[in-house]
Amino acid sequence: MKPKEPVRSGQNDMFRSRLDQIIDMGHEKVVLAGAIDWRYLSEKCGQNYTDRAGHPSLSTRLMAGLHILKYADNLSDEELCAKWVENPYYQFFCGKEFFCHELPFDRSSMTRWRQRMGEDQIEALLAESLNVAVKLGAARPSDFTKVIVDTTVAEKNIAFPTDAKLCHKARERLVKMARKHGLKLRQSYKRVGKYALIMQQRYAHAKQYKRARRQLKRLKTWLGRTVRDITRQIKGNGALEDIFRAELWKAERVRTQRPRDDIPKKIYALHAPEVECIGKGKAHKPYEFGVKVSIATTLNRCKGGQFAVHAKAVPGKPYDGHTLEKLLPQIEALTGGALNRILADAGYRGHNARLEHKFKVFTTGQKRRMTPAIKRQMKRRAAVEPVIGHIKNEHRMTRNYLAHTHGDAINPILAAAGYNFRLLLKWIRLLWAIFMSACYPSVQCKLT
Repeated sequence: MKPKEPVRSGQNDMFRSRLDQIIDMGHEKVVLAGAIDWRYLSEKCGQNYTDRAGHPSLSTRLMAGLHILKYADNLSDEELCAKWVENPYYQFFCGKEFFCHELPFDRSSMTRWRQRMGEDQIEALLAESLNVAVKLGAARPSDFTKVIVDTTVAEKNIAFPTDAKLCHKARERLVKMARKHGLKLRQSYKRVGKYALIMQQRYAHAKQYKRARRQLKRLKTWLGRTVRDITRQIKGNGALEDIFRAELWKAERVRTQRPRDDIPKKIYALHAPEVECIGKGKAHKPYEFGVKVSIATTLNRCKGGQFAVHAKAVPGKPYDGHTLEKLLPQIEALTGGALNRILADAGYRGHNARLEHKFKVFTTGQKRRMTPAIKRQMKRRAAVEPVIGHIKNEHRMTRNYLAHTHGDAINPILAAAGYNFRLLLKWIRLLWAIFMSACYPSVQCKLT
């Protein structure tokens, strides 16, 4: 059943306190809550629900507001739930009329809501952040016609993968599953497997690679024995074959893959097989494990700050220039206007943008002649780098804790939306400080 949105009654309650009577109605979160078009978010996110009878789902304002606060304040689900109970501003932002002393939802409801929402529904939060910026005067519609595009890596929450650790972990997972389903293995290799992993890591650290390869070979041999032992025991049992199929495939893939295989898909984490290895040429971090993400920001700094106008995960490790053909129309659909100019770094040379955008894209070091005005604008190309840094370090994109490819897709969008809403909160505080300094000149020094 579709969610029912909260309706303010305006009535008092003898046993509960009204939030608008105990909080400052000029607080930035209260002003932001009044500027957001919750009806638009409800219509957009309500498309994933049916009209069938049943218990109504949690309101879109509650769930969308929770995720805005989560990514704006860089909180985990557990931290957000604990803070929501004790913070009346959080409760007012999420549409509550009276103060709640306990959570009206289960923490896992946030996970289920994210799994239900698609990229189009999550992008509505990012689009609404831009609409609110225009509504509050923090940006103008013309600011979104010139953008800077760049890519980064949203790393997954995994340990640094090595062949030895993957083989050891794959064997442990198979042994655990076998015991759970009553299979009696010939040998679990628990003690000798752990010792071989420790020795392999020590030999590799000491640059004794021949000895390290010998220990790795033992780990792969023991993993292969475990795989064959389980395969023989479950042969002919359709139920157990279905249960073990995925784990056996991943174990065999880990055992047979080589460092420089030309296969399209290698496994770097058993619990997250969608992870990709991406090298961005960083001296301090040659390889990053996650998914490539495209970030677009405004060319000129808006009044309220450097807003992020688009964020999207692009799996498959594509060449940067090959992503523009799909990304640029999405940016126009998100901002509601046509792009006049797109600036990018040298990684976008030889781009395959569509004909209507082909001559609007300017890259660093290109041979095409540029006017003096465009040359001045190209000096602003690096403005996207601090935006990427803030989104990654302060809005939960440094390590992605959301599972599966769906989590890889929605996490950058939520992070960019949280970054924009944080800028809007700062903008509201600035407007309030200007207003107070104009009304009370004597307290101007305290406000600044």
